[in-house]
Amino acid sequence: MPAPAHLDPRLLRAFLVVAEELHFTRAAARLYVAQQALSRDVRRLERELGAELFVRTTRQVTLTADGERLLPHARRALEAQDALLAAFGQARPLLVDLNSPGLATARRVLHRARELAPEQELMARYESGLTGAAAELLAGRLDASFGRFAGLDPALRAGLDHQPVRYEPMAVVLPEDHRLASLPAVPLAALAGETVYAGAGNQRTPEWTDLARGLFEGRGIEVAPPAPLAVGDEEFQRLMAKTGNFVLAVVDFPAMPGAVLRPLIDPVPLSPVSLVWRKGLVHPGFDALRRAAFELTVEEGWLRRPADGWVPAIDERTMNIHN
Repeated sequence: MPAPAHLDPRLLRAFLVVAEELHFTRAAARLYVAQQALSRDVRRLERELGAELFVRTTRQVTLTADGERLLPHARRALEAQDALLAAFGQARPLLVDLNSPGLATARRVLHRARELAPEQELMARYESGLTGAAAELLAGRLDASFGRFAGLDPALRAGLDHQPVRYEPMAVVLPEDHRLASLPAVPLAALAGETVYAGAGNQRTPEWTDLARGLFEGRGIEVAPPAPLAVGDEEFQRLMAKTGNFVLAVVDFPAMPGAVLRPLIDPVPLSPVSLVWRKGLVHPGFDALRRAAFELTVEEGWLRRPADGWVPAIDERTMNIHN
């Protein structure tokens, strides 16, 4: 089998940590990834090299002869990468897109990362949507973002990688004097006949509009037609008040004057959120960002789905591949 033209450094690091620990659970904890994801990375490296690297039994993990042969090469390659990080990575801040100032999931991950790596400069950016951010990621003008990875065009996904962070419950924003505003949660069936704004026409957020169309299909709920692009919370709130449309949101959506936020139920629709970055990203602050996302995902149970949770099949597959 010919040698691969390129090896993802992430796969080499997965191999090296497992080789050092000789234990997949401990290695996964060191790398801040799920054990299943680590096992998949090792198997992918084995496929690309055409060699078995570990002997796995229920009692122990040991290196094969090929694993022993790879070990010094992997160490040298990763030492070179670390040297590159030291030489160039600290020269600039890590630019992290949070989509919108009011959204809590990405903001909490960024705050935790700053606590984990106070010596690094991690700076927030606001690109409004993952599709808009993806072009900036691929161009190197942005380092990381958050959003629905499966909703990106395949051509964009090809240059990016992601780490599942959360299934975020969705909600609806409605006028405070609406008949549904008195409910603690709004059943989806109660929205039949309503028109709900979900970013239609916004070229930065088509992944969100697509999620809404999948949710509304067959339920008699209409996606509101395109509206003028509003920049900033104040303009968005003014425009929504003018149209009178409901707004599809998530449970952590910021408050809007004259409106209430109510979670959606029966079923509970979930917005899949991943940390997304350009393949091959090299920056010392990025490790802290991935670690922060992993810690919060575990601590908060962000990837646990309610029994009646709804998520498109494509998102379920995409999130499970990396989880």
